Amino acid sequence: MRKKELKLVVTFHTTADAMAMEKACRQKDVPGRLIPVPRSISAGCGLSWCADLCDREGIVAMMEESGIESEALHECMV
Repeated sequence: MRKKELKLVVTFHTTADAMAMEKACRQKDVPGRLIPVPRSISAGCGLSWCADLCDREGIVAMMEESGIESEALHECMV
């Protein structure tokens, strides 16, 4: 079991958006992983992208470049 740490959690309106995020991140070597939305967050599709807080700027830039729209960006224990 992983130790819980403060992470950046990106939520999406649809599963298609979450899958597009995973594909774009894999293609561009952006760190992170697809996870179920943490219970402390309410989100539309149930999937979210989890990454280290220090990667926030790169992730946001990649999303803008790729045309991926997030529902929200959260900082929470994951």
